[in-house]
Amino acid sequence: MENQSVEPRTTHLVLHYINYRRLYLLCFFSLFIILTAEATEYIVLPAPGDEFGASVAGEDVQIVEDTIEPYWHFLLWLAVMNILSIVDIVVLPAKFLFAILGFRVADHSNAVGVLKRKFIFSFIKVNPGTCISEMANNLDINRGTLRYHLNVLEEKKLIEAHSNHGNTRYFQNNFTYGENEKLVISSLQNEMTRNIILNILHNKCNTNGDLSQEIGISRAAMNWHMTKLKDSGLIEEDKVGRSTIYSINPVYRDLIEKTYMKSF
Repeated sequence: MENQSVEPRTTHLVLHYINYRRLYLLCFFSLFIILTAEATEYIVLPAPGDEFGASVAGEDVQIVEDTIEPYWHFLLWLAVMNILSIVDIVVLPAKFLFAILGFRVADHSNAVGVLKRKFIFSFIKVNPGTCISEMANNLDINRGTLRYHLNVLEEKKLIEAHSNHGNTRYFQNNFTYGENEKLVISSLQNEMTRNIILNILHNKCNTNGDLSQEIGISRAAMNWHMTKLKDSGLIEEDKVGRSTIYSINPVYRDLIEKTYMKSF
């Protein structure tokens, strides 16, 4: 924590020095341009003859005196360069000292981005199977910025995305979760899907009509949810006469119970 708190101060010190130096140079060049912006008038006439100041064809001849700019411009420039060199000599040991102590000059905007990605990664680690809307609400980060940082974390192989019927959920990418675990966790994150699975798991109801009445949705909506669950492999169906009986796929049963007891 001490290094993290000192590094921003080191960064601001060096960056402010660089900004001040640029400002000094800009002010000097502006002053130099203003002071040296003198208009010199030249009258171009036909080439004179051999005699100095003599007219060739009766034209008017005017002798223009040459003006020599003073050397104080050059001296001023030299003085400014010497001052900047002295500043470099004073600051350079400090930069070496910070480097020896393990500090580095970092871009402030990049440091803020790294900090945001740490928060996002920590949230995903604690809440496996979270989605963008949950992260945006809890971390107070707009979705555009959040997607950018999620892409960076994916490129760095720190997280991985799991898509389930168009819903993308994120997990820590350290081989902690297998494909079956990611499927179960992602499905149980949805409240409606979780209610359907738990009602079937606890043998409260296992038909379309009973489930729709218990949960409080239409049969058409229940058919839509059951189709998704069957496609994912979590739910199996058996025909008993004219009725369709739903049950939990034995492959996922223990995992569903374990995940529910652990997370909900």
